[in-house]
Amino acid sequence: MLEQLHCCLQQVREKTPLVHAITNYVTVNDCANILLAAGASPAMCEAADETFDFSQIASALYLNTGTLTREQEVAMLLAIRGATIKKVPVILDPVACGAIPKKLDFIRKLRHFGDISVIKGNMAEIKALLGVETKARGVDSLDDGDDGVEVCQTLAEKFNCIVAATGKTDIITDGDRVCLVDNGSEMLGKITGTGCMLGALTAGFCGASDDLFLATCAAHLTMALAGELAAENDGGTLPGTFKKNLFNQIYLMNENTMKEQGKVQWQ
Repeated sequence: MLEQLHCCLQQVREKTPLVHAITNYVTVNDCANILLAAGASPAMCEAADETFDFSQIASALYLNTGTLTREQEVAMLLAIRGATIKKVPVILDPVACGAIPKKLDFIRKLRHFGDISVIKGNMAEIKALLGVETKARGVDSLDDGDDGVEVCQTLAEKFNCIVAATGKTDIITDGDRVCLVDNGSEMLGKITGTGCMLGALTAGFCGASDDLFLATCAAHLTMALAGELAAENDGGTLPGTFKKNLFNQIYLMNENTMKEQGKVQWQ
């Protein structure tokens, strides 16, 4: 299975998928650069008069609700409509929906305009989408996620999509298959935007693969393992150096590293 996950990374590098991203203003540059480091091609296109057409020529569409403005709302609705028409995979990152009810209302509207292929969020966001009581502080999750696999499977079945929850152990499921990724580092929480970068990376992998479940698993393993290695490299326990190391490790990720150091469980 680790070989299959590496194949997903290879497909990104071979196909250079075009990722149409409408993301939050805090991390837009980091999302673009993480895609480039993995081998994808980012396009941070959010002008409302362009997104409907552009989403139809993209390999994947990434929507992030972190700094959701009225202009972004319109752009996202048009983009998901265009992507759905052309069967382009749509990756939703419902940032802070567990803390801001308005974002849940917008996501309901988004689903009327098009199809969501993958939902990637922390456990508080996943539970909020399911209507389960949770604990959140802004974009951060305070939820320990003890019932995480069951919650993710339930949401996957309800939304008919892949669901990926980040945490100490990342959980990825299509409602049937389950993948647990145990790599990672506490340093991923010491810089802003690593969750958003993972969402963009997931879009890149999905844009290059026919199996969105495996692609999502591969993206999570790549990010978690790169974070682990970045923290172990020189100066990796310092936030600024860690961030530089993270991009480098994404760029350097290879088959041997994934096979030898990947900590993945399948259920």
